Amino acid sequence: MKEITNLAQIVTSRGLANLPLLDLASTQDTKELHLLRVLSHGTELTERQIVKEVYGMSTPAALAAFQQLKARLQAKLLNHLFFLDHTDPRHLVTRRYEMGVLHLLHQATALTLEGEYGLAEQRLRRCLLLADREGFIAHAVQAARQLRTLYVTRRKPVRYRETVAELARLQQLLAWEDEAEHVNAELRVAAGNSVASQHRLLPQFPDYITQLQALHDQAQTFNTYWLLYRARLFYEGLRGNFLEVMHITAQAEQDLQVGRLNERRFDHRYNYFMAIYGHLMSRQSLRGLELARQYLPAFHASSTNWFVFQENHCLLALQAGDWPYARAVLDAVTANPSYPKQQAVARQRWDLYRTYLEFLLPAGRLARPTVAQWALTLPDFNRDKRGHHVAVLIVQLLYYLQRRDLDAVMIRLERLRKYQQLHLHEEQALRSRLFLRLLMLLLEWDFNPRVCAQRGQSLLAKLQAAPLPGEAFAEIEVVPYEKLWDLTLHLLQQGPPLAANAAPRRGRPRGKTREATPSA
Repeated sequence: MKEITNLAQIVTSRGLANLPLLDLASTQDTKELHLLRVLSHGTELTERQIVKEVYGMSTPAALAAFQQLKARLQAKLLNHLFFLDHTDPRHLVTRRYEMGVLHLLHQATALTLEGEYGLAEQRLRRCLLLADREGFIAHAVQAARQLRTLYVTRRKPVRYRETVAELARLQQLLAWEDEAEHVNAELRVAAGNSVASQHRLLPQFPDYITQLQALHDQAQTFNTYWLLYRARLFYEGLRGNFLEVMHITAQAEQDLQVGRLNERRFDHRYNYFMAIYGHLMSRQSLRGLELARQYLPAFHASSTNWFVFQENHCLLALQAGDWPYARAVLDAVTANPSYPKQQAVARQRWDLYRTYLEFLLPAGRLARPTVAQWALTLPDFNRDKRGHHVAVLIVQLLYYLQRRDLDAVMIRLERLRKYQQLHLHEEQALRSRLFLRLLMLLLEWDFNPRVCAQRGQSLLAKLQAAPLPGEAFAEIEVVPYEKLWDLTLHLLQQGPPLAANAAPRRGRPRGKTREATPSA
């Protein structure tokens, strides 16, 4: 009883008269709660609009009062971070256990400062046990250091020596983890964001894997495992070995089931995401769709992870040719209240997928607002960044083929030709090169669908047989190129593109453009 009595005296004598917290269940309309409700509603308002909502006016005096109100509210909201609910399994599972360890450290530190060493020792010993068991080595080192100091203060030599030995072991583990984190950081910096940087990284990547493997063999902690696991997935994805990506994710699930991995640290969601990614990139779309439906409930709909997962989910449906299902996924994404909060480039990708779907769904012609955005301006996809530049040019080309606008079609074909010459040199870019060669047949054979189909048979066969590229080389195929070629021929059957005030031309080969057709 003595320890809890001392704790009661500390709290009652040192506690604040007014707790710096919000009564979230209160029905009172205080300024703080009013501002909280306005901010949590999700509507994007300017600061002046919020001031007018809270104070009924936006005078200089109201603005000054608002700054003080905002500071008080922020301070109280930060205090509420100590009381968040971390039990939702759709969030990162490890957070609840790490926060538990940090709470123990906080309690032990406060008790030590108050001179309540007995309770502080209990908190620290429990913290050390949990942190070591769950693999939070940095927190375990901090707890062991505080225990070492505590045992010196309390003159407990036996416990002191035990703790010193334990601290030495933990510090060695932490040193290996720090080195692994440094290797991983060097790897990620070298990878950058561009296709060129990731291509340059590939020859050195096995050395990074070897270093991480050696460090994990020594440390055998979850952190070193996790860094190695993610690096292996990254490497196999870059070089196009998507079957190995699927194997790594399946092996991780198996290791988890038999207890070789800590279920309280392992992020199922990331493993699910990479498994779906492997199915998408290896063209196993039907099985991938089945797994995507199964895995989707593991993601919280308000999280960025949910949107990223849904992107691959939608691409799987497009790859499988299930246009209505892809549209249903897209509609679920854009209807999500958190969609406007996503980064602009992410929303642009969803607009791109919607534009492709407008071509593919049997409803008919494209929705005018969507097409105008993509036909008249190119989104901010850097030409050296992975993925979407060719996809945008292709969908613009399809749009102008449907409009039968010869001048605009010629501009897009020329842009595609230049992009191929500048960026698609590597052997792993074969699929994109072959498809662009198919598109160049339109110009070569005067947009005659029958002749283009006949002349393109050998290129189409090569495209179907071409190996899938790695992520370090690939342009994103929103829809497989084979299906886009069918769509292109279908649009040509409706009539060739026409120049302004020009009569339709009949199919005759154009020798000069044929000579300029780029090779694969």
